[in-house]
Amino acid sequence: MSKKNTEVKYDCSKCPGYCCSYPRIIVTKEDIERLAGHFNVSFDEAKKRFTQAYRYESKEEKIKEQILRHRKDDVYKSTCQFLDPVKRRCTVYQARPAVCREYPNGKTCGYYQFLKFERKQQGDKEFIPSA
Repeated sequence: MSKKNTEVKYDCSKCPGYCCSYPRIIVTKEDIERLAGHFNVSFDEAKKRFTQAYRYESKEEKIKEQILRHRKDDVYKSTCQFLDPVKRRCTVYQARPAVCREYPNGKTCGYYQFLKFERKQQGDKEFIPSA
């Protein structure tokens, strides 16, 4: 009987929060409800404070999403408002959206592999590639 390899090949604690810099971090109604409960505010207040509507339309596609708000960041241009800018950790981890809970949807994270490679090449355990 073969043993499946379930070893995770990334370590979020060694990453500066790259996935938090994605411009569109989509949230669902359930995610907004979870954030509302976390902050003890109404659904409408949570939606207003923490999210924004994203719309895009072309001949090929039409996108209508609710996404997390961003703020200016020193490492990346901007990140999710819930990323602690110093510790580089999620400040609402227990209430984070489903997309964040599922990321990276597997055993590997491409950015983490890239970061490990670059840090080894640079001989610097703290190196962060600049944009």
